[in-house]
Amino acid sequence: MLTWTLIFLVVSLIAGALGFGGVSSASAGIARVLFGIFLIFLVVSVILGMMHGFNWS
Repeated sequence: MLTWTLIFLVVSLIAGALGFGGVSSASAGIARVLFGIFLIFLVVSVILGMMHGFNWS
């Protein structure tokens, strides 16, 4: 999921540099949503790992 976020971010940057504002805005929005979902999944995974006795060492 983080890979897709980075892909949409790069597409947004390239589209913005070439003057395609609509495409840039849309892909930046998609990248933002995917990154938010990624962060939620990360937090849930860490919490579940702690609850089930995950050992960091």
